[in-house]
Amino acid sequence: MTAIKHALQRDIFTPNDERLLSIVNVCKAGKKKRNCFLCATVTTERPVQVNVVKVKKSDKGDFYKRQTAWALRDLAVVDAKDAIKESPEFDLHFDKVYKWVASSTVEKNTFISCIWKLNQRYLRKKIDFINVSSQLLEESVPSGENQSVAGGDEEAVDEYQELNAREEQDIEIMMEGCEYAISNAEAFAEKLSRELQVLDGANIQSIMASEKQVNILMKLLDEALKEVDQIELKLSSYEEMLQSVKEQMDQISESNHLIHLSNTNNVKLLSEIEFLVNHMDLAKGHIKALQEGDLTSSRGIEACTNAADALLQCMNVALRPGHDMLHAVKQQQQRFSDLREQFARRLASHLNSVFVQQGHDQSSTLAQHSAELTLPNHHPFHRDLLRYAKLMEWLKNTDYGKYEGLTKNYMDYLSRLYEREIKDFFEVAKIKMTGTTREGKKFATLPRKESAVKQETESLHGSSGKLTGSTSSLNKLSVQSSGNRRSQSSSLLDMGNMSASDLDVADRTKFDKIFEQVLSELEPLCLAEQDFISKFFKLQQHQSTSGTTTNEVEEMDGVALSRSYTSGVPQTVSSEKDMIRQMMTKIFRCIEPELNNLIALGDKIDSFNSLYMLVKMSHHVWTAQNVDPASFLSTTLGNVLVTVKRNFDKCISNQMKQMDEVKISKKSKVGILPFVAEFEEFAALAESIFKNAERRGDLDKAYIKLIRAVFDSVEKVANESQKTPRDVVMMENFHHIFATLSRLKISCLEAEKKEAKQKYTDHLQSYVIYSLGQPLEKLNHFFEGVEARVAQGIREEEVSYQLAFNKQELRKVIKEYPGKEVKKGLDNLYKKVDKHLCEEENLLQVVWHSMQDEFIRQYKHFEGLIARCYPGSGITMEFTIQDILDYCSSIAQSH
Repeated sequence: MTAIKHALQRDIFTPNDERLLSIVNVCKAGKKKRNCFLCATVTTERPVQVNVVKVKKSDKGDFYKRQTAWALRDLAVVDAKDAIKESPEFDLHFDKVYKWVASSTVEKNTFISCIWKLNQRYLRKKIDFINVSSQLLEESVPSGENQSVAGGDEEAVDEYQELNAREEQDIEIMMEGCEYAISNAEAFAEKLSRELQVLDGANIQSIMASEKQVNILMKLLDEALKEVDQIELKLSSYEEMLQSVKEQMDQISESNHLIHLSNTNNVKLLSEIEFLVNHMDLAKGHIKALQEGDLTSSRGIEACTNAADALLQCMNVALRPGHDMLHAVKQQQQRFSDLREQFARRLASHLNSVFVQQGHDQSSTLAQHSAELTLPNHHPFHRDLLRYAKLMEWLKNTDYGKYEGLTKNYMDYLSRLYEREIKDFFEVAKIKMTGTTREGKKFATLPRKESAVKQETESLHGSSGKLTGSTSSLNKLSVQSSGNRRSQSSSLLDMGNMSASDLDVADRTKFDKIFEQVLSELEPLCLAEQDFISKFFKLQQHQSTSGTTTNEVEEMDGVALSRSYTSGVPQTVSSEKDMIRQMMTKIFRCIEPELNNLIALGDKIDSFNSLYMLVKMSHHVWTAQNVDPASFLSTTLGNVLVTVKRNFDKCISNQMKQMDEVKISKKSKVGILPFVAEFEEFAALAESIFKNAERRGDLDKAYIKLIRAVFDSVEKVANESQKTPRDVVMMENFHHIFATLSRLKISCLEAEKKEAKQKYTDHLQSYVIYSLGQPLEKLNHFFEGVEARVAQGIREEEVSYQLAFNKQELRKVIKEYPGKEVKKGLDNLYKKVDKHLCEEENLLQVVWHSMQDEFIRQYKHFEGLIARCYPGSGITMEFTIQDILDYCSSIAQSH
């Protein structure tokens, strides 16, 4: 390998001014083995460039040639494959990855070590060496030929130092003085040696000349040492003198420390005493207010409130460690507990008496409201009690048992008081509903005495609160035709100047106002009571935050009051909201059953009242939910709204049931069916009631059910009708339905309106065709035969040659229908149609005009056949189209 290296240096690298530092014999991995050499070289010129050169043996001879060269700065990674196991494989990452297999592991390690050294010396960019032993990178590879050569070259590189400009200039001057320096190096070296000896002698003489000065310096040093010894002796004497002073100062310092410690302890003791005195001392005025304070006057209540807050502040003071072991502190705490218990009992007793006293005063005012539909005002009662709100909060924080007892007593008393007031209030409402009109005159659509009305009203006040029958006699019309319905309604009136519909409207309007007044009175009553409960019992209503706090600091009159909640107090806002709901439910437990009784009475009076109640109740529920969806008022009205909705659904179901059970007279015309007229009445009433209402969707659903039931019932009655043709029943009633829907413009019934119009049009056409039939019957049969011959293939102009259809036969048939006979037939037809149609819908002229158009169409059809089948015959009808128009007009005018 050494010989190869010298040969490569001589033949390849020396001509290029390069030095070969390391060589390794390799072949490419995974291919047929064709050996080559990888060489690490450096240039001899500055700046030094380091290359990795691939050298390959020529195929034509034994000499080597340079194949590829890579700059070492382009080398990114050297991968030795395995840092532990010996492996001849390694990779060099230049522009791409080159995989090599060395002839031996030693050569590979030597080459990689050389690459690492060159990288450390010449390159700023560091190469990544992976899977390479750290020992290989830190030390040189063990001895060998390649090592000695590479190492020698490296040492030569390390020892070489370039001359600077000053050194080059000195050498040039020296060589100029000795012209023979280049030709005779030995003479030049001898001259340099002599000059060096002269310089050494001059240095020795200079040193000897400075000996005197050295001696003088030594003497000065000796004198300085003597002065130092004297200073040390004086310092020693001073230290001995200060030693006694130090001992005295230590004693004084210790004495001062003890004095300072004593002062500190005294200050701390004074601070503790001041803390206890300032925080656990209750003023005599507060004690007197708690023991004897007047709880009836505003000034006394204020004094008791301040005293109670001061007591609570003293009891809840945060004691420091060890304070609770002091006898005086224990005595003071016991005194505070006794004061709290005494004042809590006195406060609870007084508030209970206030509840009772206020109740008696309130009940005395009930008589003045008995005749009016108003509820007593509890604002004065609430105003007087709210003076004790802060004391109630104090009681809640200090003695929750007594606070809870007061809460129960308040609920028990108020529930009885409100029950009396609300029952009296609803009694007045029921009397007003069933007793008088707005003019003060009693009425009944069916004969009924005042005692019977009163008895019925009283029967509604029973414990069950249930009513039977959803449609009262006030609203039920058992009429079979429009004429009978009108006559019976007029016979039921007590006042000749009022119709039945006017009476119903007045009755329903009065009920609507009474029901609205009931809800308007109940709503502020409940809201005022709920607001009072929240303020008086210190319960949260609307806040949504929740959390448990054991200590609460409240700022009152500029003084920070620390409030500690006992373990039994509800501490979450949600539980306090539940408590408000529970209290309201117990206090107003009679509202929901009384409302249900009132609703049942209204439904019994008139089932259509459920429409008014649904709208009013929905509005009040919506208003209450906007204020507080979870409040007692919202919940109660929501429950009652369910009952109202059921009555509304029941009203709709009863109307549908009545449609299904309707019976028609077999001896009279049907006309406009009662349930069709009733649907018109219901729709007009509902549209006026539900205008801009929140529950419009419920009405739309009811409309769909009712209109489908009306359609089905009209079909059923039309099929069962014997006196009136089916088409007439369908035509008149669907025309009436279409007119009603067009007038009311109900958006959800647009499809039904179109369907009604289509049914009316279809049955009008069907009735016209059926009733008109064939007024020129023989002529019609004759031309049917003509059309049959044409259909068999006979040409139209040849039909006249048929024996049965010649011109003579046609003239005979035409002579049988002179104008006089035609007019007589039309007159009989008009009378027949008049008998079928009813006067209410006024469709006679519409039907007659349609029959006229149909007759003219038949006439034109006959004329057309005559013109096509009998051309040039001059045969015409005995009457003209103008005659038909005159006949129809004169018949209509005569009737």
